[in-house]
Amino acid sequence: MKFWSTNTSPIADDLVTDIGNESPIALTGMSEAQKQKIWSAIEQLYRTGNHPQISFCLRRQGQIVLNRSIGFATGNGPDDLAFSAKRLAKTTTPICLFSASKLVTAMLVHLLDQEGALNLLDPISHYIPEYAKHGKRHTTIFHLLSHRGGIPKVEGKIAPETLFDKAQILQLLYDAKPMSVSGSKLAYHAVTAGYILGEVMERVTQMPLTQLLHERISEPMGMRCFNYGLAPEFRDEVAKNYATGFFSRMGTDQYLRHVLGADLQTTVDLTNDARFMDTISPAANIYTSAEEMGRFFEMLLNGGQYQDRQIFSPETVFRATLPTSGYLMDRSLMIPMRYALGPMLGGDPVGIFGPMTGQAFGHIGFSNIMCWADPKRDISVSLLSTGKSIVGTHIPPLLNVLYQISTQCPSLERQRRRGVFASDQQQAEKI
Repeated sequence: MKFWSTNTSPIADDLVTDIGNESPIALTGMSEAQKQKIWSAIEQLYRTGNHPQISFCLRRQGQIVLNRSIGFATGNGPDDLAFSAKRLAKTTTPICLFSASKLVTAMLVHLLDQEGALNLLDPISHYIPEYAKHGKRHTTIFHLLSHRGGIPKVEGKIAPETLFDKAQILQLLYDAKPMSVSGSKLAYHAVTAGYILGEVMERVTQMPLTQLLHERISEPMGMRCFNYGLAPEFRDEVAKNYATGFFSRMGTDQYLRHVLGADLQTTVDLTNDARFMDTISPAANIYTSAEEMGRFFEMLLNGGQYQDRQIFSPETVFRATLPTSGYLMDRSLMIPMRYALGPMLGGDPVGIFGPMTGQAFGHIGFSNIMCWADPKRDISVSLLSTGKSIVGTHIPPLLNVLYQISTQCPSLERQRRRGVFASDQQQAEKI
């Protein structure tokens, strides 16, 4: 029996890069040398072999500094044969966001709260009476958004294919006994809260989440592919996910079973299944490009405004990104975390988005998918990768990527910020 495995992808001598639209460097407030240091760090991350494809988009002061993809969307994974058909990565290649989908779902909840269709302090049972079982009657939308809902996972052995059956998942969650009283303990809800929040939104809007996301965000922002699941017309373009890095039954796999309920290879296989692209998993299966995800964060950074469209009010963005607590031990992830109502938050002197990122908000995704905005630096960042390494040779280069972004994008004066952050600073200066 094989208890451990190490997987990496072959690396071509000449790195093949697809470059999308990038702004003149003079408009970004950065130098060409700063730009190249960040991109060199991305290339070093790719050269570890842990990620068959990396797509990266960085905006600063509203301008695209880098919009590039490197590697192969399919055909160059650790288990692919040398003569397998390879498809080059493009900046438009759809990649699954995994848990970074949670932030988009959370912002949809905030949008409906802004419109008065729901209230974050309402119990879930107000919208889904079936959810009131076993002491969950007082669990609120606020609790689920802040990972304090008491149902970080469903206890017992659950077949992986259950992921494709929404009705069955919801019934399991209705019948679930909370592991803690709502609001009392912080524990990352990897998949569970997404389904409940999604059901609340579908009941109050009387439309599927795919339609809601398309009408309220994707279409107004001119997104080509930014939705739950993947439409058939994009299936030939999608990037394949690969199990990479070092993983063991008693290490990585045990940790992933604790957080996700499945080992690394099972999780990766499920996400490459066409049925995963057919379903709606609010916490896990938005597909898009790095540029489009970066565009979404730039809109939030701009106080909810995209071009001439006000997608969210500045006040809604402000409330959504307020910390719900300081650093606390997350009982699922087993590390100290800071959360807002949906977003994960950075930290000082160091956080999940790099050094001195205390104002940054965003979300990570399984695995090495990192998307965030940092008002202090006026940047929005989207790093999407297809190698699902947890432990591997990629870790030092990944930390270097975060370091280079924080270092090469120095802080700006707050009054230069736009939207909600600028007005917030002006109010603070009056006090």
